[in-house]
Amino acid sequence: MRTNTDAAVRLTAWVSGRVQGVGFRWWTRCRALELGLVGEARNLADRRVAVVAEGDRRACEQLLVALRGDATPGRIDEVVVQWGEARGGFSGFVEA
Repeated sequence: MRTNTDAAVRLTAWVSGRVQGVGFRWWTRCRALELGLVGEARNLADRRVAVVAEGDRRACEQLLVALRGDATPGRIDEVVVQWGEARGGFSGFVEA
């Protein structure tokens, strides 16, 4: 029997700061794949990066800790987060 903490979830994180042109999406993809997540990291026109990750809640929480950490490329000023139910439709984790 699965518990709520093991259920598949969707993490959407909008990351602002100096996150474009510094390898941030590639770095995020590597962390997500290491955690067994699927989804994407996409540059936005307003210079933020949108990260959508689906998988085990604990793995998504670990990705969020990494996104907020000081080992990321560039500089993170803010991470805005939204949690939801996994919707599927992703194959692997891509830089979009």
